[in-house]
Amino acid sequence: MAESLATTSLPTSALKRIPPLGTPILLLALLAMMTLPIPTLLLDMLFTFNISLALVVVLATVYSERPLDFSVFPTILLVATLMRLALNVASTRVVLMNGHTGPGAAGDVIESFGSVVIGGNYAVGLVVFGILVIINFVVVTKGAGRISEVSARFTLDAMPGKQMAIDADLNAGLLTQEEAKLRRAEVSDEADFYGSMDGASKFVRGDAVAGLLILFINIIGGVAVGMAQHGLDFSTAMQYYALLTIGDGLVAQVPALLLSTSAAIMVTRQNSAHNMGEMLVNQLVMKPKVLVVTGGVLFIMGIIPGMPHLPFLVLSGACFGGGYLIDKKQVAKELMAEETVANEQIQESEPVMKELSWDDVPPVDQVGLEVGYRLIPMVDPAQDGKLMGRIKGVRKKISQELGFLISSVHIRDNLDLSPNAYRISIQGATVGDAEVYPDKELAINPGQVFGKLEGIEAKDPAFGLDAVWIDSNQKDNAQALGYTVVDASTVIATHLSHLLQSNAADLFGHEEAEQMLKALAKTAPKLTETLIPDTIPLGTLVKVLQNLLVEQVPVRDLRTIAETLAEFSSRSQDPAILTAAVRVALNRLITQNINGLAEEIPVATLAPDLEQILQQSITGSGDEVVGIEPGLADRIQTSLNQIVAQQEAAGQSSILLVSPSIRPSLAKFARFGVKGLHVLSYQEIPDNKQIKVIATVGSQDT
Repeated sequence: MAESLATTSLPTSALKRIPPLGTPILLLALLAMMTLPIPTLLLDMLFTFNISLALVVVLATVYSERPLDFSVFPTILLVATLMRLALNVASTRVVLMNGHTGPGAAGDVIESFGSVVIGGNYAVGLVVFGILVIINFVVVTKGAGRISEVSARFTLDAMPGKQMAIDADLNAGLLTQEEAKLRRAEVSDEADFYGSMDGASKFVRGDAVAGLLILFINIIGGVAVGMAQHGLDFSTAMQYYALLTIGDGLVAQVPALLLSTSAAIMVTRQNSAHNMGEMLVNQLVMKPKVLVVTGGVLFIMGIIPGMPHLPFLVLSGACFGGGYLIDKKQVAKELMAEETVANEQIQESEPVMKELSWDDVPPVDQVGLEVGYRLIPMVDPAQDGKLMGRIKGVRKKISQELGFLISSVHIRDNLDLSPNAYRISIQGATVGDAEVYPDKELAINPGQVFGKLEGIEAKDPAFGLDAVWIDSNQKDNAQALGYTVVDASTVIATHLSHLLQSNAADLFGHEEAEQMLKALAKTAPKLTETLIPDTIPLGTLVKVLQNLLVEQVPVRDLRTIAETLAEFSSRSQDPAILTAAVRVALNRLITQNINGLAEEIPVATLAPDLEQILQQSITGSGDEVVGIEPGLADRIQTSLNQIVAQQEAAGQSSILLVSPSIRPSLAKFARFGVKGLHVLSYQEIPDNKQIKVIATVGSQDT
C-alpha cells in the first residue's frame, strides 16, 4: 500500500503548478451566502468572524509603520465589504422567513444586539442606527474618500520628479543599481496603493448607503410579511421585525464603522518609520508644557461654582503630575547625553598607545588650498559659497587647454593663517598666497585709469598689478574710471588658474601619461601599441611631455607627439633632443598660442656675434647650460625686458628667435629672468608665417 501511494503521489513541480484555491473558494462562499439559506448557528459564527476581522484590520492599521507596510489593505477592504453585504442578504432571508417566531429567529448575535445593546426598544435602535450611519457616511467615509483622492492625485503628479531624483542619485554614484531598482519599485507601489485606496473608499461609502437602504427595506418587508402571511397585528409585527432588522443592521454597521476608521487612519498616515502609537506619544503627550497648561485650565474650570469639581480637579492633577514626570525624565535624559558626549571627548583626548602604520603617514595633496576662518563661507556650498564652482570651472578649462586632467583641489581650513588669507600648494610646497576680503570687491588697475579709489591698497595675486579693495557700492564708479572689478572668489580662482598653468609640469606624471595613452589607443591602437615600451620607455615619454608643459606648450595633440617620437627615437633617446623634434612638429600650435592667427610674427633676434659667443659656450661646456659672463647676462636681460615692455605696450607678444642649438638654454634663462618672453628656434616657425624683426639683441642700438 505504501508503495502504491508513493508511486501515485504528485512530484514537487506538479504541486507547484496547482493554483491556490483560497481566493476562489472565498468568492464562491460569498456567492453561496447570497443565494443559499444559512443555518442560524453558521450565521452567528460568520457575524462574529466579521467583527473579529474588522478589529484585526484596525489594529494592523494602527501598528503599521508606513502605509506601504499594509499594501493589501484595499483588497481586504473590498473583501470585507462584500462579505458584510453577503451576510446582510443571508440575514435578511432568515429574518423574513422566521421573524414571526420571535426575537431569536435570526440567531443569538442579532438577538443580542437587538435586545442588550438597545434594550429591546426598536425606537432607540432606530436612533442609534441612524447616528452610526451618519458618523460612518457623513464624517469618516466622506473625509477618508476626499483624502484618498487628493493623495492619489498628488502621488501621481510627484511620480516623475521622484523617478528623476532616483536617476540623478544613481548617476552621481549615491545609489547602486539594486538600490535604485528598489527605490523605483517603492515609488510605483506607493502610486498603486493610493490609487487603490481612492477606489476602495468608494466601496466603503456605498456600503454605508446600502446598510441604510437595507434597514428600511427589511422593516417594511418584514412588517408586510408578518401581517399578510402570518396574521400578526401591526404592533407585534413591528416589535419582532424591527428589533431583528435593527439588530442585523447594528451587527453589520459596527464592523463597517471600524473598517471606515481603518481606511481613514491609513490615508492620513505619514510615510515615516513609526507606528501611530509612537507618533501620538512623541508629538502629543511627551510635551510637559502642553500638559501643565492643560492642567491649569482644567483647575480653573474645576473651581468655578456650579461646575462638577471632582472630574475637573482629578484630571487637572493628572495633567500636572504627568507634565512633572515627563519633564523630569527629559532633563535626566539630556544630562545623560551630555555626560556621554563628555566621556567620549575625554576618551578621544586621551592618548592611545598603538603601533604606527602607513595609515599614520598622510599622502601629499597634488593641489591644495588652505583658507583662513573668514574665507570658510566662500568654500561652503551650504552657505552659498561660489568658490567651489569656480575652482571646478578652472580645472575643466585648464584640462581642456593642456590635454590632461588636472588633479582635484583639496580644500581645508587652517587656523594658523590670518583670517582673510589663503595659501595654494602644489605637491605639498607652497606656490602662492595672498589675502582677500569676502565682503569687498577688488578693483584692478589694468595700466590706465582716470582717477583714484578709496579702499585697501593691494596687488593682484595672479599678475602683480596694482589694485584696491573697495566696497560693493563703489563698483560702478570703479568701472567707469577704467578699473577691472572682480569679487574675492574670482581673485582666488584666477590666482589658482595662473599657478596651475605655470606649474603644469609638476602635476603631470606616469599616471596621467597612462591615461592619455589609453585615450589615444581608441583612435590609434597600432601607434600606441608600438610606442611604449618598444619605441621609447614610458619615463622618456613623461619627461618629453613635462618639458613641453614647462614652456606652456599643450600636450593635447598626443597623436602628433607619438608619431614624432616614433620617427626620431631611432636617432636618439635623449629627452631634450626628442623635445626639440616634437616642438618642430607642433610649430603651428605653438605659434598660434603665442601670436594667434596673424600672418606676420614680430620677433627679436640675437646679433650674429652674440649668438656665436653663446654657441661656443655650449660647445665648450659640453652640455646645454650656457655659461654667460655675469655682466653680459645682465645686459642681455635688460635688453630683453625692454623688448617685452615695448611689445606689451603695443599689445603684441614678445618672441625671441634663435638657432636651435641655443634655444633650450635661452628659454631657461628667459623663464627666470624675463617674464612673458617666448623663445623659439628658426625651425619652429611655420612655412606659412612671415617674420618681422623688431629688434636685435646685442647690436649697438640695444
